[in-house]
Amino acid sequence: MTVQLYAARKRWPVEQVIVRLRQERVHAQDCADCEKSDAMVHRIEKTIELIGPLDDEQRKRLREIADHCPVHKTLTSKIVIETVLG
Repeated sequence: MTVQLYAARKRWPVEQVIVRLRQERVHAQDCADCEKSDAMVHRIEKTIELIGPLDDEQRKRLREIADHCPVHKTLTSKIVIETVLG
């Protein structure tokens, strides 16, 4: 949605944005900045398909914008979960 809104504001010819996610758990040793080497981390691969007659610079910028969407920011920030009995 963030990519589509940005493209619309710039009046770029984006017809459709398709996002595919693939999630897997990998050993933390595959992660350069993980705290424990024996832990597991979640790795999410995001593929973005931009449909429309865009040039390379527009595609590059929209890829950058995709990393600024609220969901991406939430998933890449430190997450604290507190459990409260109601």
